[in-house]
Amino acid sequence: MNLSKKILLSVAVTCVGLLAAAMYLQLVEKMLPCPYCVFQRYAFVLIAVFCLIAVATEGIVHRITTGLALLSALIGAGVAGKHIWILEHPALSCGIDPLETGLNSIFLAQWWPAMFKADGLCETPYPPTLGLSLPAWAGIFFILFSLTLLIVLIRNQKTKRGMFGPSR
Repeated sequence: MNLSKKILLSVAVTCVGLLAAAMYLQLVEKMLPCPYCVFQRYAFVLIAVFCLIAVATEGIVHRITTGLALLSALIGAGVAGKHIWILEHPALSCGIDPLETGLNSIFLAQWWPAMFKADGLCETPYPPTLGLSLPAWAGIFFILFSLTLLIVLIRNQKTKRGMFGPSR
């Protein structure tokens, strides 16, 4: 297994670990997920799935799925940023609105409600974990994944080119 596939596999395993941590916080610590938390969970799932597909494939499919994992990480970073902004402006709420209703009607929320059903409020001030809010930690991981996946994509592009143009 080459280095980029090991990196992609470690990103996928880290995403699964973060999802397990989210389940612990929800079920044991009673920290209910809001719609933005659930969107971030979907982003972590998509990153993991696309990374696993990239590990199992070669060529164009490998590059496309790595790119889709990167896109998922960037979207997750945006959602985490919006969630942080809501925490900083508690007068604004994502509360019970069409966003939550629509999100809870997705088949995954029906199939695995403990993971994908939004029951909490975005502005709930849960105690910080190691000095940061949960969306801040999610944002850090999304940014790290984005940078890592970008490096993997760039590295793969460079290894496909030889001194005299693209290798065959």
